[in-house]
Amino acid sequence: MRKSVKLILTCGILVLISLPLFAQAIPQDSLFLGQTPPGTAPEIFTLPVAPGSFAAERIAISGDGKEIYYSGIRSYYPTSGDTIKYYRYTENGWTGPFNLFNGFLACCLSVSGDTMYMQNNIIPYQMLYSVRNGTVWSTPQRFLNGLNSAHYFQVTNNYHGYIASVSSPTLGASDWCRVKISQTDTTAVSLGLPVCTAGDNLDFFISRDESFIITANPQPKGLSISYHKNDGGWTNPKSLGPVINFGLGMWGPYVTSNNKYLFYTTGTKQNYSDTYIRWVRVDNLIDSLRHTNFIPYLTSKIPNQTDSVGYKFHYTFPESTFIDDDGNNTLTYTATLINGNPLPSWLSFYPETRTFDGTPSSVANYSIKVTATDSAGEVISSVFTLRIQNPVADIGDDRQGLNDFRLFQNYPNPFNPATTIEFAVSKPGRYSLNLYNTLGELVKTISDKEYETGFHKEILEANELTSGVYLYCLKGDEAEVVRKMILMQ
Repeated sequence: MRKSVKLILTCGILVLISLPLFAQAIPQDSLFLGQTPPGTAPEIFTLPVAPGSFAAERIAISGDGKEIYYSGIRSYYPTSGDTIKYYRYTENGWTGPFNLFNGFLACCLSVSGDTMYMQNNIIPYQMLYSVRNGTVWSTPQRFLNGLNSAHYFQVTNNYHGYIASVSSPTLGASDWCRVKISQTDTTAVSLGLPVCTAGDNLDFFISRDESFIITANPQPKGLSISYHKNDGGWTNPKSLGPVINFGLGMWGPYVTSNNKYLFYTTGTKQNYSDTYIRWVRVDNLIDSLRHTNFIPYLTSKIPNQTDSVGYKFHYTFPESTFIDDDGNNTLTYTATLINGNPLPSWLSFYPETRTFDGTPSSVANYSIKVTATDSAGEVISSVFTLRIQNPVADIGDDRQGLNDFRLFQNYPNPFNPATTIEFAVSKPGRYSLNLYNTLGELVKTISDKEYETGFHKEILEANELTSGVYLYCLKGDEAEVVRKMILMQ
């Protein structure tokens, strides 16, 4: 499977050798079927379809602009009447539309234009490919069979594959993912937060240079853009705005190779009677949104805390809990009770170090809201519960209760490739910190040594591990605590 997928990704290189060196360029006034280019307000891109159908989903335009492929759809859910159609420009002008494939939709061309990716109307989604020999396309063949779902596959200039699929772990019903090819398998690895959401992350477009990704967000509905960061992650998505996101739903994004025009599908009626593929100029918008304020976001909720009456409570939440793509030094923090009232008098919050500290005097439960505010006044919050209970003590032993043997949630989580694990022990002794898979099998010993009373932290390096859910366990002093972590390679 690995060899066949790589062949599909790269076979298009060979066709470049046979392309005419002096192929006549298409006249500027004939580009895009000769239709007048839009400004910053979307216009309908006229594409004929069969009676009772409508043009929808992503389109594909060849590198020289002389071929345009699109889908005709009769209905959705289930999808029916879908046909891939195309126009071709010759010395005599545009010819078409021609039917290319029946029963397929959402076409996409490889970098060289010799391979077409598409999908059928089967759910879970399946991806297929066709290879061109001259002007003839081969019968579509399924690939990426090992994925639970395969939707909107596309390839970048670096021959990196991206897809909407069910990853492990996953944030939503499906996630936007990188396709990873190993010696034995092909897997989808989620792009994670903040690009993916808890919803069904499906239609998207990745720029050929991987500098940005446009996503059709499930909630709130609309097209958004994220930018690739230097650390390999992605910025918090920004909406493309109400002028573009005016319909009941926006899907099927495609951006021309010069990043000048965005094509997408939308309509305002539930029966699809006014659904069209529209296009709009976005090059200035793509550039300007890159330089406007990014709203901070939450990478993982602050975990609930438990402590005992009469014992000092001390907790610092990780800096990575809240992220601001403008720079985390722009964030300021406040903490109140969830109803907006001040914290109890015994509990202090130090925003400079993100630390709670104090000694409770009575049993209580507190819902605490931590708010991060950026320099533009945008906010994001996380709520956690602090439970104060009576101390637990062993007969004949004057040590502090078991609540002082604590294992905190690792951060960041999910993580790649390293994460920090903090814990506290109430008496000196030998403690082990081990990593297990979900079958309970020991994967790695993180630490096994003597620790003094107090707070400690260890770093887990997971370069050699595969993506998935793991359990980490702190054991010692006749006590044991287990927590869950997620590795996303």
